[in-house]
Amino acid sequence: MKRIYLILAALMLLCLAPMPYGYFHLVRFVAMVVFGIMAYRYYQINKVAASCVFGVLALLFQPIYKIALGRTVWNVVDVVVAVLLIALFVMEKRIERKTTVRLQPLPPDDHPKLEDNAVEFSLNGRLDPKELVYVASEEDKALTDLFETRPEVLEGWGQMIGFHIVYLPLLIKRLRDKRVLQYRAPYLSDAELKDIPIGNDFLLQYLENPSDKEKIKQGFIRTEDIHRGSDGKDKATNRFYPLSSKSGEPLADQLHRIGKQIAIEKERHDRLLESSTQSYDEWGDAECDSANFADDNFSPEEQEETINELMEEVRERIGKLRQRGIAEYLLEQLIHPDNRLSRLFITKDWRILLPDYNNMEIKMEPLVKAVYLLFLRHPEGITFKQLPDYREELTRIYNQLKPSGLTDRAIQSIEDVTNPMLNSINEKCARIRAAFVGQFDEYMAKSYYIDGLRGEAKKIALPRNLVTWE
Repeated sequence: MKRIYLILAALMLLCLAPMPYGYFHLVRFVAMVVFGIMAYRYYQINKVAASCVFGVLALLFQPIYKIALGRTVWNVVDVVVAVLLIALFVMEKRIERKTTVRLQPLPPDDHPKLEDNAVEFSLNGRLDPKELVYVASEEDKALTDLFETRPEVLEGWGQMIGFHIVYLPLLIKRLRDKRVLQYRAPYLSDAELKDIPIGNDFLLQYLENPSDKEKIKQGFIRTEDIHRGSDGKDKATNRFYPLSSKSGEPLADQLHRIGKQIAIEKERHDRLLESSTQSYDEWGDAECDSANFADDNFSPEEQEETINELMEEVRERIGKLRQRGIAEYLLEQLIHPDNRLSRLFITKDWRILLPDYNNMEIKMEPLVKAVYLLFLRHPEGITFKQLPDYREELTRIYNQLKPSGLTDRAIQSIEDVTNPMLNSINEKCARIRAAFVGQFDEYMAKSYYIDGLRGEAKKIALPRNLVTWE
């Protein structure tokens, strides 16, 4: 693009000489295209003023409806625009020289001494292990301009070391899919979705020790480990890598050093994990009782085949973000649900509506919906071994959903779903979970679907004062 600046500037200056009429027409057309592209480029990186300037120039030079300024005025315009293009070329060349990353081998060091760069965060999850997030407690204008105007510099470096580089303000500006944002926060209005403030100091609010903020000026963080804290909550040990345009060390050398340090840290951490690997059974050592087969195998989130079938759309939405290098957890923190639960309405025609989530409707197949309504009617919960006792009630509910009558197939399906020795109830619970998680975030959806521990009653956690039956 920089070479085009010089070519167009030369074309403009040639307009001062006596040229054929067709030449001026060609210059107008070329200028319109180039200035239109430049206006769009500056719009993408949120340089509004520059975008407007080149947009106006594109309109000025367009050859369709010619603006009559006179030969003398046009000569002045051509010279001014040519000078502007040459100045732009020189400026971008200088920026390129300052920011170009040319990695040179550093002297070998078999036993490098690494500074203690561990910073603990009180997070309920973790960043993606293949992700470096830029954080800053104070502004470095040179780095800010670099990340916003030339993101390809860091993206290229990240690819070389096997990491996604995330710059939060630019990330939010690139989020164009309103459906994804509404999935994370279904209670937000369209106006609220358009204004989600985010800065480079966003993640610093989760520091376990606020005093650590003093050593975080500008740089990247990487999650290395998750451990259980003394308060019983998960903590994330992150590594911090400082980066500065004022350190006197060339940016390329800083990035190279960070890449090498990450490789060394990962190798050491992997060796430590290999020497301290422990295995455990989340459910304990209880033997599986065939009479409680459904309860022993209850785990709605593990019914992967069912979830994959019913959540294809939401996976596609989240996938759009992950293609940009956004971990699921980072997305969680950017658009953090506040557990604002919606009321749940069961209409006269048995539709399930969430009025406080933009009147969202949760759709299910008749038998799946019948199971859901059964558990909704029993806030105390139902143990799977007691399911045969609820077969008659489930049949009545199903009859209300399908007033045309019971078929032999429907009767058999009801018997299967109330048989604790079969897996049918688990499949239905998985489909119920998918119906909610397919519409909005798990953080809130867990209050709406059937859940519980093995051996205990399964229930819907939603407070019943939020449930209305018409």
